[in-house]
Amino acid sequence: FHWQSQNSTSPESPTGQRYIHQKEQGTVVLFFVRERKKDAYGNAMSYTFLGPAHYVSHTGSRPMTIIYRLETPIPACYLPTMDSSGVL
Repeated sequence: FHWQSQNSTSPESPTGQRYIHQKEQGTVVLFFVRERKKDAYGNAMSYTFLGPAHYVSHTGSRPMTIIYRLETPIPACYLPTMDSSGVL
């Protein structure tokens, strides 16, 4: 799962270090996704819980692009909305 941090996060920052060293620090990362912010009627869309994720690697700085491995596969209903790099 490709995820991008806030623009102010660098690998050297405390937040970046928490992302990179999640396993050693006992940090649990949980992913929730939604297709869009609002539905056709302007109502907030609900989130789907994808489950726990584990840090694999990162590139860049401010923002960091992080690759996580999900413990369970992404539900098939989300696959058509992903781009070619696997981003929802």
